[in-house]
Amino acid sequence: MVLQTIFRAVIMGPPGSGKGTVSARITKTFGLKHISSGDLLRGNIKAKTELGLLMKSCIDQGQLVPDDVMSRLILSDLRAMHQTSWLLDGFPRTVSQAESLDEVYTVDTVINLDVPFQTIKQRLTSRWTHLPSGRVYNIDFNPPKVAGLDDVTGEPLAQRDDDTPYTVTRRLKAYETQTEPVLEYYRSKGVLETFSGTETNKIWPHVQAFLHKKLSSVNQNVVA
Repeated sequence: MVLQTIFRAVIMGPPGSGKGTVSARITKTFGLKHISSGDLLRGNIKAKTELGLLMKSCIDQGQLVPDDVMSRLILSDLRAMHQTSWLLDGFPRTVSQAESLDEVYTVDTVINLDVPFQTIKQRLTSRWTHLPSGRVYNIDFNPPKVAGLDDVTGEPLAQRDDDTPYTVTRRLKAYETQTEPVLEYYRSKGVLETFSGTETNKIWPHVQAFLHKKLSSVNQNVVA
């Protein structure tokens, strides 16, 4: 589908809900630019920019990056893509961040992936990683050929701290506390669209059909 107007979307969902997979499919199918707050954060820390150093200092002290710093980082990146349609992933995470975004851009739609926490816990705690390469395996549906070993190098796999049962439970709780108000914020604006399910491949066709319809109506309005 060729976009004839600028379309701006946000994707939300707890860690492990399939946001990365769905985002990749949206950007490929509809030509939106995927903007991941995590990638931007890591890129700035690696490049040792002023914001990157500020954020690293927060993270090193076990603190959350302040809303205003996170907003500055994302909005600065968005301004560089003024005439681009985008899909924001990982931002906004708080109502304050959502308000900062609203001051500069109108968000056309917010896609919320509603996956049961029990499904996510099962999915994430089954995940093992080859740390040097970043290759990820899942013992339920994408297991290594030899249990506990990387297919390519034969080196041992490890479970990232983020994927241990304790950490997964803590992350999901934090998401619920911090981000539920953001969903409510967008629901009150009439732009929230929620897709529920336990499998990304079954959720995706509904997201795809919704965006086809949404973008068709946006394009028709422009032509009209």
